[in-house]
Amino acid sequence: MRYVIVGSTGVEVSPLCFGTMSFGSEADEATSAAMFHRVREKGVNFFDTADVYSGGASEEILGGLTADCRDDVVLTSKVFYPTGNGPNDAGLSRRHIMSAAEASLRHLRTDRLDFYFVHAFDDRTPIEQTLRALDDLVRQGKIVYPAVSNWAAWQIATALGIQAREALSRFELIQPMYNLVRRQAEVEILPLAQAERLGVITYSPLGGGLLTGKYATRTRPATGRLVENARYADRYGLDSDYVTAEKFTTIAHETGHRPASLAVAWAMAHPGVTAPIIGARNLEQLDDSLAALDIDMTPELYDRIAATSITPAPATDRTEVQTGRWT
Repeated sequence: MRYVIVGSTGVEVSPLCFGTMSFGSEADEATSAAMFHRVREKGVNFFDTADVYSGGASEEILGGLTADCRDDVVLTSKVFYPTGNGPNDAGLSRRHIMSAAEASLRHLRTDRLDFYFVHAFDDRTPIEQTLRALDDLVRQGKIVYPAVSNWAAWQIATALGIQAREALSRFELIQPMYNLVRRQAEVEILPLAQAERLGVITYSPLGGGLLTGKYATRTRPATGRLVENARYADRYGLDSDYVTAEKFTTIAHETGHRPASLAVAWAMAHPGVTAPIIGARNLEQLDDSLAALDIDMTPELYDRIAATSITPAPATDRTEVQTGRWT
C-alpha cells in the first residue's frame, strides 16, 4: 500500500478512505465486520463515519471493530445534523458540538477523534463560535484536527482566516462531493485545498451508483439508490448525467476495467485529492472499489474519461488572466 500524507499534518493514510455510512443500516453487523476486515487486509487505515449514520449505529459498530487496533487507524466523525428531537440537538453551536463530540467518543470507544468534521454550514451560528469550540476540543485532546464538509470555498477560506487571526487550530481536512458527473469542486474547493495544503477526502466517487455500469440513457435497473432514494434521484437527475455514464461505461469496457473501479481511480487521480471515500453494502461492491488501487490511471486515460463530462466553468469570467493573455 502506498500511503499519502493528509495536507500538512504529517499523518499518513491509505489513498482510499472507507466510509461506513452503510454500517447498521444497509449492512448488518456481520457484513460490516467482513467489509472492515477486507479493507484492513488491503492496507486501508482511514475510516470515515458520522454521528447521524444509522442513528449512531455506524459509530458503534466501527468503534467495536477498531477497539483492538485503534492506534493503527485514522478515524473521523462529524457533527451538525439532528441526533435527537430537542431544539438543541443539531447545528454548530458550542453547546451541540461539545455534547456531540462526547457522544461520538463514547460510541467509537476512543479517547480522541483524529479528524472531526463540521458536517454542513450553520448560518444561525457565528463561525467564530464554532471554530472556538473546535479549538477547545483540540486543546482538551478530544480531537486532533478540525475538519469541514460541504462548505463552499468562500466559507472555508473565511474560517481559515479567522483561525489564523485568532491562533485557533485550523481546518486540516475537507470533504466535498466529487465524481465524474459532479465536478464543481474543481472550480474553487480543490484549488483552495492545494494552495492551503489541506487534505481532501471526497465522497460519492460513484455518483450514487450512476457510474457502476448499470445506468445509461435508455437503461435503468429495477433497484438501486438512484431508483429508491429520492434525494439521490434528484441529485443525479440530469439527462447529461446519463449520457456521461453511458460514455464512461464504454471506456471502462474497452479498457478492461469494472466501471466502479475506474470511477474511483479517476477521482483518486486528481492531484488535489488525498483519498476518495469508498462505501459499500456488501463485499462484492467493496471489491470493485478496492480494485481502483490496481488501475494505472495514465494522463491519457484520465483526460479521455474527463472528456465524457462537462468541465465546470472557471471561478472568474476573465479567462485571459488565467491563461496569461493580456489583450
